[in-house]
Amino acid sequence: MALQSSGVTFRKILSHFPEELSLAFAYGSGVYRQAGPNSDQKNAMMDFVFTVDDPVAWHTKNLKKNRSHYSLLKFLGPRIITSIQNNYGAGVYYNSLIMCDGRLIKYGVISTNVLIEDLLNWNNLYIAGRLQKPVKIVAMNENVTLRSALDKNLRSAVTAAFLMLPESFSEEDLFIEIAGLSYSGDFRMVVGEDKTKVLNIVKPNMAHFRELYGSILQENPQVVYKTQQGRLEIDKSPEGQFTQLMTLPKTLQQQINHITDPPGKNRDVEETLFQVAHDPDCGDVVRLGLSAIVRRSSIRQSTKGIFTAGMKKSMIYSSLKLHKMWKGWQRKTS
Repeated sequence: MALQSSGVTFRKILSHFPEELSLAFAYGSGVYRQAGPNSDQKNAMMDFVFTVDDPVAWHTKNLKKNRSHYSLLKFLGPRIITSIQNNYGAGVYYNSLIMCDGRLIKYGVISTNVLIEDLLNWNNLYIAGRLQKPVKIVAMNENVTLRSALDKNLRSAVTAAFLMLPESFSEEDLFIEIAGLSYSGDFRMVVGEDKTKVLNIVKPNMAHFRELYGSILQENPQVVYKTQQGRLEIDKSPEGQFTQLMTLPKTLQQQINHITDPPGKNRDVEETLFQVAHDPDCGDVVRLGLSAIVRRSSIRQSTKGIFTAGMKKSMIYSSLKLHKMWKGWQRKTS
């Protein structure tokens, strides 16, 4: 559950930044309660993402208002900052460990077009992955294309999770699978992130996940959703799986094709997906495809973070992550 005063807090924090936002949302343990080492919601860092139509114009204004937020890259100017934002990592530029209205915050800036591409195609599954879990929408304009892409991202998350689950499963099983999509292959889950992170996100926030996915599940013709029992049943026939594979985001389809297409065959994607649909290990192949996307984007984005945050802040931020992982490990062994 979000903090009682969070609505006021979010608006006050947003007032410190340039207004031209197509979407602003807050996420993470500072917004929604998590179990485990992230359970101290009041003192947790609040994470934000700001989506902007014109990153150069936005960074120009933000450099005037909040120059101290930026690392040494501020001396290169808004055009270079935007180029680094768009062309490296996962298309997002983070300023971290910022004190704002008495709260420690981190905020990422992403171009509206880059976000729409990620939501539809899962090019990076980075910010799209954040938006597959409950977030607090703080501001949003009437961009029909963006709203449609946000909905498509949730539907794609359900489809990918279905392919990796058995014929019958619980709501919690589904939401754990969905919440884990953007952590598949993330190197930070080996070093830096608490291993039970996904479970800690889902368990205290089942109601928020139901709110996010309830109508999508009830409308889906491939699932029987027994809401009273909290159980679901899906079609695991090759025909059903082929239908699901064909609606997956383009980048994931391409990764699956790359993984399963033998050298020299050069099969088209549809032919490969038809074969995968008949494979008993279909879910494992989908998971490998997800891992390939996430591994690449998480490594690139974390490397970029050293430059955008600056060396000192990067070291502090990394030590905080490692401390949380250590606390999580201690809880499990005590």
